[in-house]
Amino acid sequence: MVDDIASFKKKLSAYFEGSNNVLWGILIGFTIIFTLFLYPTLNADKYSYTLGDIAKRDVKAPRDFFVEDPDSTEMNRLQAVRSVLNVYDYDTGLSMKLSERVRKVFGEFRDITADKSQWRAKGRDRSGKNPGLSHRDSNIGTTTHAVVWAKKEEFDQKIGVDISNDAFLILEKNQFSVKIENLICQIVSNIMDNGIVANKEILLRQAEKGVSLRNVDVGTENVELDLKRFYGLEQSQAMVLRVVSDPLFSKVDYPVRSVIVDISQRLLQPNVTFNRSETENREKRAESEVGPSMFKIKAGEMLLREGERVSRPQLLKLKSLQNQTRDENMMVRSLGVALVIILLILTLYTLNLKPKNDLNPDHNKNMLFLASIMTVFLFIAKVSLSVPGVLSATTAFDIKESCVYFGMPIAASAMTVCLFMGLEAALPFSIVFSALVAILFENQFDIFIFYVLSCFMACYWTRDCCERKVFIKAGAKLSLVNCLFATAAIVYFGDFDWDDILWGWVFAFSGGLSAGIVTAGLAPLVEIVFDYTTDIKLLELANLEQPILRRLMIEAPGTYNHSVIVGTMADAVASEIGANPLLARVCGYYHDIGKIDKAQYYIENQQSGKNKHDKLAPSMSALILIGHVKNGVEMAKKYRLGKPIVDTIRQHHGTSLIEFFFEKARTQKVDMDATINPADFRYPGPKPQTVEAGIVMIADMVEAASRTLDDPTPARIQGLVQRLINKIFSDGQLDNCEITLKDLHNIAKRFNQILSGIHHHRIKYPERTPSITNGKAKNGDSDRQQADKATRRSDDDADESGSHLKRLGI
Repeated sequence: MVDDIASFKKKLSAYFEGSNNVLWGILIGFTIIFTLFLYPTLNADKYSYTLGDIAKRDVKAPRDFFVEDPDSTEMNRLQAVRSVLNVYDYDTGLSMKLSERVRKVFGEFRDITADKSQWRAKGRDRSGKNPGLSHRDSNIGTTTHAVVWAKKEEFDQKIGVDISNDAFLILEKNQFSVKIENLICQIVSNIMDNGIVANKEILLRQAEKGVSLRNVDVGTENVELDLKRFYGLEQSQAMVLRVVSDPLFSKVDYPVRSVIVDISQRLLQPNVTFNRSETENREKRAESEVGPSMFKIKAGEMLLREGERVSRPQLLKLKSLQNQTRDENMMVRSLGVALVIILLILTLYTLNLKPKNDLNPDHNKNMLFLASIMTVFLFIAKVSLSVPGVLSATTAFDIKESCVYFGMPIAASAMTVCLFMGLEAALPFSIVFSALVAILFENQFDIFIFYVLSCFMACYWTRDCCERKVFIKAGAKLSLVNCLFATAAIVYFGDFDWDDILWGWVFAFSGGLSAGIVTAGLAPLVEIVFDYTTDIKLLELANLEQPILRRLMIEAPGTYNHSVIVGTMADAVASEIGANPLLARVCGYYHDIGKIDKAQYYIENQQSGKNKHDKLAPSMSALILIGHVKNGVEMAKKYRLGKPIVDTIRQHHGTSLIEFFFEKARTQKVDMDATINPADFRYPGPKPQTVEAGIVMIADMVEAASRTLDDPTPARIQGLVQRLINKIFSDGQLDNCEITLKDLHNIAKRFNQILSGIHHHRIKYPERTPSITNGKAKNGDSDRQQADKATRRSDDDADESGSHLKRLGI
């Protein structure tokens, strides 16, 4: 599983580094992002007038278009709402439900009173009183009377109204007769079939237009105009008394009639109810169905005259024209923005960023870095668009928008690009990015001029940044220059006053300082995310107190000494041919850190005079030497030395042949027919890809070979250097790095000077016996010895001197 993940990451990394599709993806992605940033401003009004403004020019209708009359539209919608009838629900089945309820409960209690088996006594009790006069009489026992009264509450619940005890006694006395039941049902049905409304006064307000009466049982709906025919609740109860006064009820006893009236009045309830939610929904639907009231403006019609004060109808016409042409403008302007971005970026890429060869694996990463910087700082510019509005709302000062824009740290983008990709990439980047910012700020030319000049100077002052304080110094210088740029931009348009200039200075000064601060904070983050190595980091790595260099000094002192000299030589040569001397020096320091693991297998670290390779096969010795490159790469990644140093460690031997062990293998082969494969004795490479890596390769080989000279005179050193450089060149090790023959000549010349200085002969200082006067030497130095004695002592007493060194522990 781990191997699969590692393999996938390796393939993904190879695809990202080598595919041109990545570049197109970055271009398309950035174009989409910038268009989204620009989207709100694409919708900006062409005629930016407000009520009461003075027209600056004549405005005619470019085409026929319609203008909405909002007052007329509102009146039509209000009329549509008023025309909607109130909806009332008519429950025709409610009277039938009430009648069924009455008949059911009367029938149940009729059955109880008709059961003669429950009677134990008839007539009057011993007191001569009617046992039905009081249901509380304990002598009643388990008679029908007691059963009926025990179910009195049940009767009330089932019929739906509370019956008084007297009325219930009358019903019991009449054994809940069918006649009473029919009369109650007849009264309730007749009155409710006419319709009862809860609040007739509200209903009558709709008498002029009527109401929409919806039968909830049948599902039909009709317009009801005769609203007076419906009863109010009190009116319906009065109708019960009128119905009872009918001759039909003349034969009914008065107590029974009273009970009928009472129950009927209690049973009555509204069956015509106002449906508020349905009415409101219909009103909203009617309002939404009313379209805007439009009138037509003909092409060429004068909308606004120069010098005229903008009125509300004119402003309405301008906004209508803008809204109706907005979609067309949005499509065209979006396409135009995309084309501008693509052409700008392609021009920048073709002229300055396109690699001269296809051997740079960091090219796609660099393009992603540029796109990321553009996106981040365009987002900052986008946010800054709202700053003038916030300031005007929170302060009492009238500050011009362009003055506020001068305070944005846009120049930090160019400073960041210059820091990581150099001045050659930062200058065209500044032009393109300033143009994009100007487009974002609604094509303000003064903004473009200000930002492009500010970015140019920011790049100039950070081109040789080797310390973090350079950012602050560059920001301080930029602050002062920004004030001049802001003044020029404000004066350019002529419409200014001293307040504008003062505010422009304030914001321009703060913008320069903030640009330096933002760059200082952003640089470490970019180093981590994109794995860049700046001169600031190289200065930190050039410190010989770095942990890996301390290990190299202690565990492989010969290699450490060799590396320091190689770094010094590379530094001196790089400055001669226009390369990065700091990078060359640091790469020289670390190029052989892979020798730490097997330090005693390298001759510069062998102090006992015994060579461990004498007991090894040449092929094994070659593998050990080749292994120090792989080990060095792993250690460099572990200590996070940066990609340029890792690449130099991998490339500093190129694919050169380990000649000593190759020739040794050829001389030691037993089978004369067997062939020795030179590829087994070559370093895996690749060949140096950068000038600095090529310099380190030459310095490494020349410095190591110079130690083999018995008498390193300047002439011999010059011959050695010339021979080794010709050998490296003829072997093709410098084919992939941009080192010319002129550069090789300068390299050889400089190496001759350095090596002659390192290996120069020193004179022997003669020592003589001082004459002693009063116990002191005449020359005042009592530590001197005679030269001849010192010489004899060093020649004849070598063993004794060695014993002294052993006693010192060396």
